[in-house]
Amino acid sequence: MTAVAADRVESAAHALGLAHELAAEFAEGAADRDRDRILPHHEVDRLAASGLLAITVPAAHGGADLPPSLVAEVAWVLAAADPNIAQIPHSHFVYLNLLRLAGTEEQRARWFGQVLDGARIANAQSERGGATVTDIATTVRPDGSGFLLQGAKYYCTGSLFAQILAVLTRLDDPDGTSGLDAGEYVLFLPADAPGVRIVDDWDGMGQRTTGSGTVTFDSVSVDRDQLIPRAAAVNAPTGYGAYAQLLHAAIDTGIARGALTAAVDFVRHSSRPWFEAGVDRAIDDPLVIQRFGELSVQVTAADAALVVAGAAVDAAVQATNPPPDPRDIDSTGVASAALADTGEDPGAAASVAVAAAKVLADRAANEVSSALFEVGGTRSAANATNLHHFWRNARTHTLHDPVRWKYQHIGRALLHGEAPPRHGVF
Repeated sequence: MTAVAADRVESAAHALGLAHELAAEFAEGAADRDRDRILPHHEVDRLAASGLLAITVPAAHGGADLPPSLVAEVAWVLAAADPNIAQIPHSHFVYLNLLRLAGTEEQRARWFGQVLDGARIANAQSERGGATVTDIATTVRPDGSGFLLQGAKYYCTGSLFAQILAVLTRLDDPDGTSGLDAGEYVLFLPADAPGVRIVDDWDGMGQRTTGSGTVTFDSVSVDRDQLIPRAAAVNAPTGYGAYAQLLHAAIDTGIARGALTAAVDFVRHSSRPWFEAGVDRAIDDPLVIQRFGELSVQVTAADAALVVAGAAVDAAVQATNPPPDPRDIDSTGVASAALADTGEDPGAAASVAVAAAKVLADRAANEVSSALFEVGGTRSAANATNLHHFWRNARTHTLHDPVRWKYQHIGRALLHGEAPPRHGVF
């Protein structure tokens, strides 16, 4: 996959203008692409060429250095138009943040430069077969002057459209010959490297065109400078996990908004009133009006919580801007004195705010996309309309992490003053 030449985005206003322009374009045909599983290669190229995928590149490396709240708003705008396209760059932004937090200056210069030129990053993170999602079997082990990567990854969103894969791996070096600390690393790898195989086998009921298939690595040769220690971002008070979850919440909230907009349009133009209402138009049925009021409140609440969470994540990122030196994090991920908690942890505050936003986004996306049929009537269930793609996309995307644990962390923070755990999921 060859990168397209990318324009430069200079401001938040410029970025949002582009997002709305592209969203209007992507909305046309979104339902058809979803129904027929037409992969959005052209649309993703348009997204990359716009420069929106480089908006978080730090100013020191030539980027606009826009905050997480702005990235979330862009994701929200895109998700309301096409949730598949909105999800594709999620990992791209997450791993740019990891590069900012944990990469060396040489690594930052290398990959930020490629992204400014239009390169796209996709995740190769999740695995199957372990006791939990945190068990990583994919390994990188010393081999001569370099390393060999071996393993398989699943649900690799965006991999079909990417030039760079961010591979979560574990160092296999019991003898310590590499000189690296034990633990997990993220390996930035060209998607077309020898030994890499990207398989288009995603068969989920929703998010059908996200390119979330399988990627295998068969003795892939890599260099030391491609490895970034994950602990420096995840285990220190950086807000890394909150940033990732903020973007998930933005996608879900966007789906809710898109479903509500589609419901309004369908009821205005296609639905018939129930005979007992005694009205000529479905939009004049008082029970339909009531239901739309309820749905609007749900979506508005999710939108508002997303804004609050975005501001909290902005504060957490600002606290690590400029980013810490990765050498300030020891091999177990424990922060040095320079990074230790001081009583006020913006990363913890961000996690709690994002947890609330995620709960409301999950609820709104699933309930509004289901209620679409309740207010739309029998005609809305026809396959030809494919209005069910909102529900399928919401139900599939919200499976990324269980919101029941969000309630737990919010409750513990309130009752015990206990900060949420630091990991890449929360």
